[in-house]
Amino acid sequence: MLEIRPTCENCNKKLPFDSEEAMVCTFECTYCKDCVELLQHVCPNCGGGFEKRPIRPERLLKKYPVSTTIVYKPVDIEAHLKKLRSQ
Repeated sequence: MLEIRPTCENCNKKLPFDSEEAMVCTFECTYCKDCVELLQHVCPNCGGGFEKRPIRPERLLKKYPVSTTIVYKPVDIEAHLKKLRSQ
């Protein structure tokens, strides 16, 4: 079951359960669309790609609540892009 994390790991933008802006990698690292663009669609944690995070239906939130844990780990964009170029 997806955690549905509440914010972007890079910029800390709020990403509620119904956000159209939320993107996740295979390990559910969560970023907003703007940050995914900056990261050139490559997760800085695992190197995988991103997909749009599914929206959990509101009727299921009581039974399957979303995460309240904020993961805030701003990315050194320059270092990330340099690493991508060297691969």
